[in-house]
Formats: sequence, structure tokens, C-alpha cells
Amino acid sequence: MGGGLYSTEKKDFDEKLDLTRIKPYGDTMNDGKVQISFTLPIEDNEKAVVAAKELANKMGLKDPEVAYHTALDKGFTFFVVYGKSLHSIDYTKIQIDAVEVDVMSKEEINHYIQDKIGRKLVILGASTGTDAHTVGIDAIMNMKGFAGHYGLEHYEMIEAINLGSQVTNEEFVKKAIELKADVLLVSQTVTQKNIHLTNLTQLVDLLEAEGIREHIILICGGARIDNELAKELGYDAGFGPGSYAEIVASFFIREYVSRMELSK
Repeated sequence: MGGGLYSTEKKDFDEKLDLTRIKPYGDTMNDGKVQISFTLPIEDNEKAVVAAKELANKMGLKDPEVAYHTALDKGFTFFVVYGKSLHSIDYTKIQIDAVEVDVMSKEEINHYIQDKIGRKLVILGASTGTDAHTVGIDAIMNMKGFAGHYGLEHYEMIEAINLGSQVTNEEFVKKAIELKADVLLVSQTVTQKNIHLTNLTQLVDLLEAEGIREHIILICGGARIDNELAKELGYDAGFGPGSYAEIVASFFIREYVSRMELSK
């Protein structure tokens, strides 16, 4: 009888993958299970736990459970909540504006620059504004690179100058003019209150004011940067997490050659 009761129990998930109805995966296909974390400006007590569960409910989570909570400071509590998402998406209808590039190896990039351009390209990189994080720009620029991928300093046909962090846009533009930079790489990690959008926009404005925007390939990258956002802000391309030097270089060397050919 027990087995019969179990077999007639209605499931609230489908074990088959349907790309038109994608839901989060936890233990079983389409079970919708997710984990979220957030902070509420209230004291850490039983009432706070109920508040967190109610908030998760309004976010669209079914049967939310507070797995962890702790006081961060007086009047602030951090929560980790589990639940089931009630929503799904049609993955087949998603369209993105991604950077499409045929990635070359380091050797191929050096040969391409030598054959097509005939001189070293000057690449200037920095974490601009108040951003003090250099992990992203270092991974692209520095000799040792990241995760087995050499940085641009390791490329024979690239003159890579990494200015580091907290470089003002004014200083960045001044240095670009002084060094006659071909490409500017901007890293943005700090994004509170969308300060990265203001900073990135200001850089474009300064380059335009100096009359050099159209002569420079302008690229930005960071945890919350994608190609669509970059183009909206006036950049030539945007690269998110997981981008390496050879990916970025494969884009800008072709872009540079394309502009050379158009200017003939």
C-alpha cells in the first residue's frame, strides 16, 4: 500500500530536459532548487527568520527555508535561503550580442601583427577611477598571465603597459596620448551604485573631447561587463569573466587591421 501511495504522488517537476522551459537544477532535472543569500537591516532573531522566508516567497520561491543566518552588526542580519523557483525560461529564444572572434594562439597573434601591421601594437591597460582591484587587468596584461594563459607582456609584437589600479580617466587619456596607444583596456570590478557605468562613460567623453576616440580601439572588461553593455557605453567590445589575453588580442588585432584597410 505504501508503494502504491508513493507511485500516485504528483511530482512538481519533470525529469526530462526541455530547453523551452528551463528551470534551476538542484537534485533532479527541473526541480527548481536554488540557494540565495542576502542581508536585511534587522536584528538577528526568530522574527528575522520569518521575514527572510516571506521575502523569499515574494521572490517567487516555493517552500523557502533559512539554512543559515548570522548577525553582521547591530541591526543587520545575513541569510542563506533554499527554495524552489516557480519560474522557467525559454532558452531557445535567448539572443545575445557576444564578441565573435576566432581565437588565435600567442604565436599566431605575433605572426599576424608582424605580417599585417609590421610593428608592435601599443596596448595600455588599467583599473580606472576608484577601482583598486587589479586581478582582472593583471590576468590580461602581466607576463605570467592567469591559469596557464600568458598575458600580453609575453607577446613579442605587443608593447603592453599596465598602469595598475585607481588610475583617473584624465591620467589614462594623457598617458594614451603620450605613448600613442593603439588599444586601451579598462578593467572595472567595483560596481556599487553603478559607479562603473559613470566611470566608463566619462572615459569615452574624454577621448572624444581630445579627438582621439576614433583612432583608438577601446575595450572594457569585468565581472558585470558584457559586449552589449560595452557597446551601449561607446566601447568597441566588452569581455566578461573567463576571458584571456589571446581572446582579447585576437579581437583587437583584427579590428586594427580592419580599420587600416578601411582608411586606405
